[in-house]
Amino acid sequence: MIPNNQALPYESTRGQSPLVSSASAIKMGIAPDGGLFVPKDKVQLRPGQLDEMLNQDYRQIAQSILELFLTDFSRPELENCVFNTYNALKFDTPDIAPTIKLNDHTYFLELWHGPTCAFKDMALQLLPHLLTTSLKKTGEKAEIVILVATSGDTGKAALEGFRDVPGTKIIVFYPDQGVSEIQKRQMVTQEGNNVAVMAVLGNFDDAQNGVKNIFGDHAFNEALLARQIKLSSANSINWGRLVPQIIYYVSTYLDLLRQQAITPGEAINVVVPTGNFGNILAAFYARQMGLPIQRLICAANANKVLTDFIRTGVYDRNRAFEKTISPSMDILISSNLERLLYELTEHDAGRIRTWMNQLKDTGRYQVDDRLRQSIQDLFWSDFAPDTETMTTIKETYQQYGYVLDPHTAVGKKVYDKYVAATGDRTLTVIASTASPFKFSASVIEAILGPEAIKGQDEYALLELLSTTCQIEIPEGLKNLKQKPIRHTARTERTEMKKAVKKLLQV
Repeated sequence: MIPNNQALPYESTRGQSPLVSSASAIKMGIAPDGGLFVPKDKVQLRPGQLDEMLNQDYRQIAQSILELFLTDFSRPELENCVFNTYNALKFDTPDIAPTIKLNDHTYFLELWHGPTCAFKDMALQLLPHLLTTSLKKTGEKAEIVILVATSGDTGKAALEGFRDVPGTKIIVFYPDQGVSEIQKRQMVTQEGNNVAVMAVLGNFDDAQNGVKNIFGDHAFNEALLARQIKLSSANSINWGRLVPQIIYYVSTYLDLLRQQAITPGEAINVVVPTGNFGNILAAFYARQMGLPIQRLICAANANKVLTDFIRTGVYDRNRAFEKTISPSMDILISSNLERLLYELTEHDAGRIRTWMNQLKDTGRYQVDDRLRQSIQDLFWSDFAPDTETMTTIKETYQQYGYVLDPHTAVGKKVYDKYVAATGDRTLTVIASTASPFKFSASVIEAILGPEAIKGQDEYALLELLSTTCQIEIPEGLKNLKQKPIRHTARTERTEMKKAVKKLLQV
């Protein structure tokens, strides 16, 4: 625990960068040694703090949690960030992230009520405010250029969050054939004087590796700095992206208490459809703070590198890349797993460096049996192929009238497998990560059959989904077809640095 008068320092998971403040960690995004920033000391809820937060709304809960992690921010600074983020102009429900009952032991945490209809809004609407505040706090004079690799939702959410934010530019790279038509359209029609969007001829891992390589190119970064330009990240490698995600796990627990679904101190399970591991890692940090979470259930699609790792202790990305109907999870390199390993090895940076170097050089690493057991004590994992995902969408709608997007359906199916395997009926919250309208073709096909989508474009399917299921099209997706396309650039995966240089005119 940190004394009240002392700022919580942040350190790199690779152990070869100096300690920094939370403002510096957010500004930098990634540590100079290539590691990820984490709090040096464990952050915990105060005794009785959950009881205090029972009468708080989402914004007040957010401020209470952020104050524990961002101790160098003043209360007015955090209040300004939070109140400019979680409001009626950006979110379509006053609950911000409502907890919805499916049955007596299953609830959905809906994380898609923001402007881009995906869970990434929960953090990426807040991050620009945290970043601009961090720039002021650290006396930064350089222009900050945000580099983003996206598997679909992060890109649009980051573009919307950073649009026309003074002192920043944002460049988003997305896999040319790896996002849905709606996700692509949201990005290529993005307005703003400081935004750029570019397709990468490859998959998400190619885009993510390209961005990481640019961050790791010291000569290039020095050349940019000479021109008063600094790179930063809006991907979940940035602590400012991860810490807002902790908030909604606390919020959903408080929702369950208010709904009298659980009693104070009663543990719940959490299911998270996971690709890059950041969203479920936030649940791990909430648990570490003292939130009563029993099991963290990691739900994967056919790209089940995380499931295999949790089961065997071997992380191996040397495998075929599967394109699925849950594209935001089509990932073979889960960056945030590095933070989990660092926490569970009690901050053993030497072991982290060894494993990450092995991953870079050979595409695989293996943790020791003791660590594997520690992971399995907390996490359980399985995967759902597309056929099971489609069936889950149909069956959930038929049984409950609740419409799942393909990512949330992966979570629901894996949860069903968990119950069948363990018999554990602990009350469980499933993170619902996207509006079904973002993947209307898959959802309509699941509910009405393949004939229903023949000859229909994505925009007609929005209307069909709305009519069929009697749910309203979100504002962020209405009239997408009429918006002019503003970004048409493409690049080879090996040419991404050249593309950045051209965009920045350096």
